[in-house]
Amino acid sequence: MRRKIFFSVLMMVLIEASAFAEHPLITDDTGTQGKGKYQIELSSELAHAKEDDSRTDSFEFSSALSYGIADSVDIVLNIPYEHIRLKEDGQINTVHGLSDISLEIKWRFHEKDGLSFAVKPGLTFPTGDHDKGLGAGRVACSAFFIMTKEIQPWAFHLNLGYIRNENKADERKNLWHASLAGEVEVMRYLKIVGNIGMERNSDRTLDIHPAFILGGVIYSLTENIDIDFGIKGGLTKPEADYAVLAGISWRF
Repeated sequence: MRRKIFFSVLMMVLIEASAFAEHPLITDDTGTQGKGKYQIELSSELAHAKEDDSRTDSFEFSSALSYGIADSVDIVLNIPYEHIRLKEDGQINTVHGLSDISLEIKWRFHEKDGLSFAVKPGLTFPTGDHDKGLGAGRVACSAFFIMTKEIQPWAFHLNLGYIRNENKADERKNLWHASLAGEVEVMRYLKIVGNIGMERNSDRTLDIHPAFILGGVIYSLTENIDIDFGIKGGLTKPEADYAVLAGISWRF
């Protein structure tokens, strides 16, 4: 039971990471760095979930490096660290360490009149310790379709994704993701963002899928450095009850 809870929490993190976005948003946009340019993004999420006599507190810290191999093509490496604490029947069990690293390529193939489309295929590698519940134990893959529509000062983003969840925990292998985000620049250097989405539950025994709603802010310290903060809430039981997100990104 504990291993299943650990793995379920991990899969929610990995699925969301597959749609890596302008933090704190889960939904990605079609923007790229530009040829020869980099972005380093450090992000964290502290989540809490409670069900009957069990309580799960999880902390994720991710470092992501994006590089523009062309003006409309980015390659993205994401390295996540997990700390999961489960309290059940009066007993506490904790696991922590590196989880599964992902590598993705984003290609924006259309852009006109504020409307743009991109695709983002990716691979997740079994770098986490499967025996501790920190990894799937097998190479997995994903593919996302991304749409962005800009109507100044607004921007809207849509993600539709498929995750081939190869794993050693008897979880569902065919998962989907759907999410929608919006952002508005309320003043120079400050954006308010919102996000809603759902993924197919990786637990074969459950037909209720994790769904979330999120709100946050992004503040630009300089033209190339952003800090962000967000609160995410669960709309269905399989999603964490709530999570606090914070991050910083640097473009150069």
